[in-house]
Amino acid sequence: MSASTKYFLPEVLSKISRLELRARHVVEGFVSGMHRSPYKGFSVEFASHRPYAPGDDIRHIDWRAYAKADRFFIKEYEEETNMRVHILLDASASMAYPEHPGTPRMTKWDYAATLSASLAHLLVHQQDGVGLTLFDTDVRNQLPVSTNRASLHNFTATIESTTPSHQTNVKMLFARLAASIPRRGMVVLVSDLLTDVDALIDGLQRFRFGRHDVVVLHVLDHDELTFPFVDRTLFEGMEEVDLEVLTDPQSLRRSYLDALQGFISRIRSACLDQRVDYALISTADPLDVALSAFLATRMHRHRAPA
Repeated sequence: MSASTKYFLPEVLSKISRLELRARHVVEGFVSGMHRSPYKGFSVEFASHRPYAPGDDIRHIDWRAYAKADRFFIKEYEEETNMRVHILLDASASMAYPEHPGTPRMTKWDYAATLSASLAHLLVHQQDGVGLTLFDTDVRNQLPVSTNRASLHNFTATIESTTPSHQTNVKMLFARLAASIPRRGMVVLVSDLLTDVDALIDGLQRFRFGRHDVVVLHVLDHDELTFPFVDRTLFEGMEEVDLEVLTDPQSLRRSYLDALQGFISRIRSACLDQRVDYALISTADPLDVALSAFLATRMHRHRAPA
C-alpha cells in the first residue's frame, strides 16, 4: 500500500466527512474559511456597534440605530477564517507496541498515524490548515501548516518514512513548540503519554497559556488497558532496552490496573482543569468508530448553549 493511501482508510473518512472539527476559542487565520477571527472586518458576521468617526465608510452606518438614537453608529463584523491545526504525533519507541510481524494487528504507531492522517484529511477538506510534528525526545520531523490538498501526500509520506524509536521526553520539547507557534490555533496531541506526567501537564499548560485550543488523543493498546497475560511472561522495556522483568502476570494484574487507572485519572483531571479536550482510545476499537464518536461529542459540546 502506497504512503499516500496507507493511512487514509475509506471506512474512517466516510464516517467523519460530515463532522466539523471547530476550535473552541476564537482563532487567527490567514485565509477566509469557517472560523471566527479576532480581527474586525466588514465581511461576514455582525459583532458590535461603534460610534461613527470621520472617514468611516457610510455604507456601514446602521440607519436603524440612527433612527432610534439620533446618532451615527458603524456596524462591525467578525470575519470567518480557517483554523490552524498542529498535530503532534508521538514517534517514540513505545508506540511500536505490539511487535507482531506478519499479523494484521495494528501497532499503536499505525493506529495513531491513521488517526492523525484522517484528521488531516478532514481538516484540509473543510479548508482548514494542518501541520505535523513528529517527536520523541526531540522533534524528528516537522511540516508547516498548509491548506493545500497536495500537502496530504507529504503528510503521509513523512509518517511512512518514520520508525518509532527513542524515549518520550516532553519536558523542554513542548515549551519550545509552544513558543514556536506564532498564532492561536488548535494543538492536537496523539500519543500513548508514557512519559513523566508532571512534565506532560506542564507542557499542556504552556500550550493553553498561548491560548491554543488543545486536544489530547490518548492511544493505548488493548493489552495495556486490560493486562490479559496469564502465563509466566518476560516483559521487556521498549524505551529502556536493558529493562527486563520475568514474572507471573496474574500476581501483578490488580496492582497494575490500579496504577494504570491512577495514571489515566490524573491526566484526565489535569486536562479538565486546563479546559483541554481528552479522549482515551483503545487500539481494539474500530478507528472509524472511535474517531467519529470523539468528533461528534466534541462538536455537540462546543455547540451547546452556554
